[in-house]
Amino acid sequence: MVRHFLKDDDINSAEQAEIIRRAIALKKAPYSERPFAGPKTVALIFDKTSTRTRVSFSVGVSDLGGAPLIIDSQTSQMGGKESVADTARVLTRQVAQIVWRTYSQAGLEEMAAHSSVPVVNSLSDDYHPCQILADLMTVQEHKHRLAGLNFAYVGDAANNMANSYLIGCALAGMHVRVAAPAGYEPDLAIVQRASAIAATTGGSVEVFGEPAAAIRGADVVATDTWISMGQEAEKAKRIQDFAGFTIDSDLMSTAAADAIFLHCLPAYRGYEVTADVIDGPQSVIWDEAENRLHAQKALMVWLDEQSKISQHS
Repeated sequence: MVRHFLKDDDINSAEQAEIIRRAIALKKAPYSERPFAGPKTVALIFDKTSTRTRVSFSVGVSDLGGAPLIIDSQTSQMGGKESVADTARVLTRQVAQIVWRTYSQAGLEEMAAHSSVPVVNSLSDDYHPCQILADLMTVQEHKHRLAGLNFAYVGDAANNMANSYLIGCALAGMHVRVAAPAGYEPDLAIVQRASAIAATTGGSVEVFGEPAAAIRGADVVATDTWISMGQEAEKAKRIQDFAGFTIDSDLMSTAAADAIFLHCLPAYRGYEVTADVIDGPQSVIWDEAENRLHAQKALMVWLDEQSKISQHS
């Protein structure tokens, strides 16, 4: 059976730990793994604009010996004249893996259902699992562990980042604390799933209606933009709704003294976070951005190995 990575819990906690371990190793020896030597081609499909995802996956595929094939959905047949299923049937005969940055999680699931090669969710409206692998790698580098750490996410908890933080950090055995204003709480089904995972890993999940309780004593503090792609018309309302949820130096001072700050970027200084925090000594955002490359390379290597195992079983 082909392994795909469409959401954070498509891997278990041991597999997550192995991918992070390999990401750290690949950071030290960038060309030590060459599963795409040939070169084999990896399809990188973009429905949404991208900087970090496009760069990190393109460089990553090249580092692994392969050829990145960037497909812009606006100039291809996919989703218009040709169905996702038929696109999968075409690509799967010619590429080693398919990486897709898109809107609908259902589209990713349809692609995976008709693909004989691994499909990777590089962002959807529901999840951003590759970002969480990079974030966990960054925490591991700075804190030398994941299990047992207190992780606070403050802001829009009804978005893909919150969903992936809840599930991915629970898999890592962390104590996940989410704070969001009324109307922006995390999906109950996601919270229940994360709680069930945390019960098996020694972690925990809590949801708060204000940021102070989530950040107090936290080892890691994270946020995300209040206005995601497609929400620009709601900007004025969202800024008003998120009043009091800006992570500033006063809030950060209530976290652990050696707490680190994460943001997946792009960031809007003065809204979800103040400049003195994101540009300050506790911020590790540039390590985090670089680690997208290493974590995604490790994921692609691992998925390639899983494919070879399934072919011989």
